[in-house]
Amino acid sequence: MDVIVVGGGIVGTSAAFHLAGKGVSTALVDSSHPGQATAAGAGVVFPWPFPWDPPPVRDFKARAAEHYPRLMAELAEDGQVTGYEVVGGMSVDREGEDAGYELLSTLAELPEYASMGRVERLAEGEPRERFPLVPEPYGGVYVEGMARLNAVRARTALFNAAEERGLHYFKGDARLLWNGSRVTGVRVGAEDLEAPVVVVAAGAWSADLLAVTGVELGVRPVRGQITHFALPGRDTRAWPVVRFGERDYFALAFGPDRVVTGGTLEPGAGFDRRVTATGLLHNLSTAMEVLPGLADATVVETRVGFRPGTHDGHQLLGPVERLPGVLVATGLGSEGLTFGPFQGLVAARLAMGEDPGVDLSAFVPERSQTPR
Repeated sequence: MDVIVVGGGIVGTSAAFHLAGKGVSTALVDSSHPGQATAAGAGVVFPWPFPWDPPPVRDFKARAAEHYPRLMAELAEDGQVTGYEVVGGMSVDREGEDAGYELLSTLAELPEYASMGRVERLAEGEPRERFPLVPEPYGGVYVEGMARLNAVRARTALFNAAEERGLHYFKGDARLLWNGSRVTGVRVGAEDLEAPVVVVAAGAWSADLLAVTGVELGVRPVRGQITHFALPGRDTRAWPVVRFGERDYFALAFGPDRVVTGGTLEPGAGFDRRVTATGLLHNLSTAMEVLPGLADATVVETRVGFRPGTHDGHQLLGPVERLPGVLVATGLGSEGLTFGPFQGLVAARLAMGEDPGVDLSAFVPERSQTPR
């Protein structure tokens, strides 16, 4: 084996797909932890950077925005069902002033934002025409290129395409093989898999993997409880993503009749996978306040996931100086579905000894041991 990838979420399967596609002998080890962030994510995809992002972050996001549609098109051409749909997105506000039209329209004119597409101002009442649950007084701005992602389908598409390209799959808990000077592979059950490079892309569980070597990785679980609703008899498939600017609250829809709203952010919950009364109350009361039209909706489920959080909100991506043979790719927090596919590509490039194509100075895995 040339490379072992640990973690079967959106990052790990992306890394495995890009490695296998280059003919690299690759193994993917996945413990299928309940609460994996990929399976629980809402599905908002807005990969473009903002002017205030630090240069390395801005560069990473810009390249991720270019990569996303290309990757999804490649998977679709391969016959995979990607779960990726460009449905457009709206940022709305009661006054229509804070929705960001001036900023977004300016960005859309720049060459590196070409995939953002058309930016359009929406008068009061127009957001409701596109997303019928938005209250009448709201105006805002529409961004044509915004997308939604069914993450379970996307992860499956990446995995299936990687298997078709020769990926080896092992299900079970991984333990790094550490000889005191470098990592030589992983142990899965009673089997030792050896490889010169191990990509640790296990999300919130990544710190546990490195702990056996004495290295403390600054990533910890941030629990999120996200509630799904159904609107029987309503066709929601064409509804865009919507962000309520005054409170940074998202809602999006999937076919045939599902609506997903913003959830909880609980950095102190550890790996407690329960749907709590407090969490469910927060989700329901906030949804009713923002989208009163959900009052008669069916509560379908509440998904619980553990996002990999860091102390400064920036990802962990690159080699670990104290652990030769290890590359880390995690720490995207709530932006995993947006930037995970590109993070996986960068990890694959590093594993192959290639230029990552982006400045990784802001993402050094050992920059801090104090997670947020």
